[in-house]
Formats: sequence, C-alpha cells, structure tokens
Amino acid sequence: MTQSRSSECNRGQFELVPDDRLDKLASLANSEKVINEMIEYVDIAGLVRGASKGEGLGNQFLGNIRNTDAIVHVIRCFDDENVTHVDGSVDPVRDIETISLELIFADADQCEKRLKKVEREVVGQVKGAKEEKEALQKVLKVLEEGKPARAAKLSEKEELALQAQKTKAELNDALSEALSSLCFLSEDLSLLSMKPVIYAANVSEEREREDTDEAVRERPFFLKEELAEGNQYVKAQQRAVQDFAKETGDQVVVVSAQVEAELKSLDAEEVQDYLESLGVKESGCGSLVQATYRTLGLRTYFTCGPKETRAWTIHAGWKAPKAAGVIHTDFEKGFIKAATVSYDDFVQCGSEEAAKDKGKLRIEGKEYVVQEADVMHFRFN
Repeated sequence: MTQSRSSECNRGQFELVPDDRLDKLASLANSEKVINEMIEYVDIAGLVRGASKGEGLGNQFLGNIRNTDAIVHVIRCFDDENVTHVDGSVDPVRDIETISLELIFADADQCEKRLKKVEREVVGQVKGAKEEKEALQKVLKVLEEGKPARAAKLSEKEELALQAQKTKAELNDALSEALSSLCFLSEDLSLLSMKPVIYAANVSEEREREDTDEAVRERPFFLKEELAEGNQYVKAQQRAVQDFAKETGDQVVVVSAQVEAELKSLDAEEVQDYLESLGVKESGCGSLVQATYRTLGLRTYFTCGPKETRAWTIHAGWKAPKAAGVIHTDFEKGFIKAATVSYDDFVQCGSEEAAKDKGKLRIEGKEYVVQEADVMHFRFN
C-alpha cells in the first residue's frame, strides 16, 4: 500500500534481485536465455480513518487488499515541507496504527457476520459448525483486543474448522503444501489483518547515506538498529513494529523512494556505482522483493540447459510433482521422476553429466520435497 490517491490500482512486476546462482548456471550451460522469477506488486490508494465504515475510498480500497497475498505498508520516515502528509505531520507510529486498526475493524465486522451464520448452523447440528464457532470466537477475541487476526495463532484443528466448506481432499492437499494458517483464514474469510505484513520505511537520500555503515552492508534485508541511528522516525517505527512482530513476525525494510526513482534512469554499471556510493549492496526495492519472497514462504529451484536457464518459484514444502506443475500442468500429471543436483554440486561438477559421473545426481520420486536452489530435470509421460 502506498500514498497513491487514485481509485485505480497500478500493477508492477519486479525481477528478484539479480541472482548470482542463476547467472553462474547459465554460464556453465552456455544458455541462450536467462529468466528470473517475477513478483507482482499492486499500488493501492492510501487509507484514511473510517475506511472500514466506507470513508474515503473505503470498501473499494479494502476490496483491493483482499486480492493480495501480503501487504506492504509504506511508511513515511522523513521530513520535507514540500511533501504534504494527509494528517499534517510525520508520525510513523500513528500511520501504522491507522492502517492496522481499519483492517482490524473490517475483519471484526466480517467475523461477527460469519459467527451469526455459524451459530445457526450449530443449532441445526451442521457438521463442523461447533469447531468453526470456537475458532471464530478465538479470532474475534484477538481483534477486540486491537490485535491483527494473524496474532490468533490458530491450531491446525482450528484452521481446518474455518475451512469447513472445502473437501477433505482439498484440505489434505493444502496441508501437504505446508501453507501458513494465515493464508488459510485470509482466503476463506477474506480477513485483511490475517495477511502477513512488511513495513517499508521510506527515508530520504541524505538520511540513508548518513545511517548506513559497514556492519549493515552484510545484512541488507531487514531493518537493524544501526541503520536507524539518528533517524527518529525509523526508530519509532521499529519500536512500534516490534510490538506487533512479537506475535505476528512482521518484517521491516528501509527504502528511499527518491533513490529508487534516480536508479531508474541509470544503466546497470551506473546503478552499482551509485549503490556503492550509498554504502549498500542492493537497492531498497531489491531488499523489499527479497523480504516479500521470504515472508510468503517461497522457494526457488532451477532448470538449466543450452536453450534456457530459469528460476522457478514454489512454496516451501512442495513435493516434486507439484513443483514440476509450475512449468506445465502436464509435468505434474505425468510426473515420473526428477533428476536432481544441488546448486553447489552442480557448480562444482560443471554440468549435469559430470554430476552424474561423480555420483552427485539423484533420482527423486513423487515424495521428494524440493529444496532451495535444487537444479532439476523432470521426466514425465
């Protein structure tokens, strides 16, 4: 979510931060093409107080959020008299609370409506209604305490109770994929505060230069105390988010919209020189994409050959047939086996054939759980 004031959503795709592993594999295979993963961001208009009751863009804004997998909340953490703030002053804690409370209010309304229906089903002795009622009450209790639904920490049984409308086969499949309970509940009830959140602290270029030091360069993904040194807004935001993170695991990254805009006009070599002048290894957008990837529990595996080396995105815990299905559904339906080499072994050996000769290539079946950076070659009917 950003400071956009348009009622229309803007969509953009970003490559993940250039992956040295992908480039290395492509070099070894003399690939004609190199294709990285893509992730889509939806620029949604800024929220105002009362949105849960229809104020501002209200329901349209909330409806747009319901279609996302996670929320990136961009927080202003800089002073600039030429850039107005809707509330007239810079206060990241207030901004976080404004968004969070509106999502919580909307979720509470959703849960209360669902609970009334479920209570009637309990009276009618509908199978699973009692368990769903208990799970809803647990979520409502958390919401009434002013906490996001993701802080409810539902048990597996409670997750299933809130998935009552799904078939047993679908439930088993969902569990086998090891998807988060946050995804379960947000999908079925469209609970906004059940979605994982990444807070993006938008700082000025000058502050970013001042705050960055050698220690931080080795840990670019998430906000550290060293990076916040001297920035009262980032420090305040960090403390506020830490309170949520104790129960929700929310992440914080630091970005500079000013810097990112300047990077767009530079070529690859100039970008690297500019980032080095700022004392960082990658852009803020790169850090944001990495944080998003990790927050959603995604993993990468590779396919490698003379025509193309490509990175594929899957959920952690996916087995080989499911992972093959992201290439083509026929790969999943007709899956036989997967010739698999770890990235490190592939690089050390230099090719799939060499890995096979040295005993590093494994033939994996349908129960194999794909690991990060596996290099895979699927066999299918």
